[in-house]
Amino acid sequence: MGKLESIIKSEIIRLAKREMRKITVPMRHDVRSLKSTVSQLRKTVSTLEKFAVRQDIARAGEKTRLQAPPEEVASSRFSPRLIRALRKRLGLSQKKLAALAGVTVGAIYQWEKGIFEPRDDKKGVIVALRKMGRRDVKDLLQQKAPAVATKRVSAIRRRRRRRAVRRVVRRVVRRVVRRAARRAARRR
Repeated sequence: MGKLESIIKSEIIRLAKREMRKITVPMRHDVRSLKSTVSQLRKTVSTLEKFAVRQDIARAGEKTRLQAPPEEVASSRFSPRLIRALRKRLGLSQKKLAALAGVTVGAIYQWEKGIFEPRDDKKGVIVALRKMGRRDVKDLLQQKAPAVATKRVSAIRRRRRRRAVRRVVRRVVRRVVRRAARRAARRR
């Protein structure tokens, strides 16, 4: 009797696996295509978010232009060491200085390494920053702060989406297993 039970059990398992394959193989293709679609949509959304952040920064930069008179810019000295010292004195990261100057972080890095020298309009920004204190710079950065908050929100959204996808996949797998078990039970 024990042999018969084990044979029936193994047969049920084999048939259940076969039924599962019939259902899951097409689902795998669908899931794969959905994943690629979601991936493309994420990339599109992230580029649009970055574009919106740049636009916000540009608008904020228009409101609070840091500029110095051309005579002052012409008489000022610019060296990588002076730019780095200014950034340290004001307590700014390269990213924050880039936001204030309206350039990329890579440009700030290249200025500090001496690879490139700032253009005339950016030199005016640096000269204007030399006259400012930490509080003034902090106030300017707070006017341009919405850009930083959106990045944190998007990371949180990504985590939530992943969790939701996992939940849905678990539910689908449970349903498929139940259906396969029911079909196997009916065939007995």
